[in-house]
Amino acid sequence: MKWYVAVLKKYGVFKGRASRKEYWMFVLFNIIFAVVALLLDNLFRITIHGLTYGPIYIVYLLALIVPCLAVSVRRLHDIGKKGAFIFVLLIPIVGEIWYLVLVCTQGNPGSNFYGEQPKDAVVAMPSPTPQ
Repeated sequence: MKWYVAVLKKYGVFKGRASRKEYWMFVLFNIIFAVVALLLDNLFRITIHGLTYGPIYIVYLLALIVPCLAVSVRRLHDIGKKGAFIFVLLIPIVGEIWYLVLVCTQGNPGSNFYGEQPKDAVVAMPSPTPQ
C-alpha cells in the first residue's frame, strides 16, 4: 500500500526513476481499487445503461490518469528509455508485448541520465567474510 501512496504523492512528477517494485505494486493496488469501484457501481446499481461500470469507476479512472502516466514514464527512465516510449502501446498487439518487456526489465544500476537508482532497488552487497 505504501507504494501506491508514494506514487500518488508524486502525482505529476515525470522526472526521475521508478523501480520495478514501485511500478508493479502501484499496478496491483490500482487493479484492486478499480475492481472495488466496479463492484460499488454494481452494488449501488448506478451503472450506465448497458455497461458494467458507472460514475464511481469513471471518477476513479479520471483521477488516476496522470499518476499512471507519471509512474510509467519514470519506470521507462529507470531502464534508460525516454518517456516517449510509452507510445509503443499504440501499436496493436506487438506494442503491448514490447511495453510489458520494457517495464519488466531490470533498471540500470547506479545513476543514469534520468537520475539516481531508486532506493528500494538497491541491492545490499554482502559483507566480506574474514578469512
